[in-house]
Amino acid sequence: MDRERYARQLLIPGMEEGQERLRRATVGIAGVGGLGSPTAMYLTAAGVGRLVLADPQVPELSNLNRQLLHWTKDVGAAPKVASAAGKLRALNPEVEVVERAVEVREDNIAEVFAGCDLLVDCLDNLAPRMTLNAHALRTGTPLVHGAVEGWHGQVTVVLPGRTPCLACLFPRPPVAKRTLPIIGATAGVFGSIQAGEAIKVLTGLGEPLASRLLVGDLLSQYWEVVEIDRAEGCPACSSFTRSGTR
Repeated sequence: MDRERYARQLLIPGMEEGQERLRRATVGIAGVGGLGSPTAMYLTAAGVGRLVLADPQVPELSNLNRQLLHWTKDVGAAPKVASAAGKLRALNPEVEVVERAVEVREDNIAEVFAGCDLLVDCLDNLAPRMTLNAHALRTGTPLVHGAVEGWHGQVTVVLPGRTPCLACLFPRPPVAKRTLPIIGATAGVFGSIQAGEAIKVLTGLGEPLASRLLVGDLLSQYWEVVEIDRAEGCPACSSFTRSGTR
């Protein structure tokens, strides 16, 4: 471990042991766009040992106002996971970055995120989110959820068997929008919060947003943390105990 690289965070109480936990961890990031970019960048900078990036898309020009791992030269050139991986490896060569240029589906998610200690939901579509949620519940893997639109966003941490899952939060599919409006800074703020929550879960430091939903709006600077409960009879998680087993 390059102690000079992590010198400032090693000054934080508990981070001597926490840094080793980060180094040993594998984190799966679903979606390498607006939320996935800052999440992946800060986890890479913090020294997470292995990142698994999953995204089937290729960068488009309209992505560049918020998806900071993709630059003008990357538009139409290669999958987002390749564009992102090259920059992340340059940022921190100590981190192993695995590229999965696939859509996360029920039939491939176990292979895509095999061996992950934590998952991060940086998606923009409910169907793959539910697939990610189901996989987290089946495997007992903590999941950091984030979502943004316009100037506002939300973050929560799912601890299988202990907290509400994403199906508790989204019992009915929202009305689909063809194109979501988004200010790039919104994705940057909430993606950074997701990275912070992931680091807390992996190191055991602090108090993650478990059974709590952080909501915020950059336009009005309104912020609130809302206590949330598991939904009675949730089709996804109601059969799981507090230990995460059925």
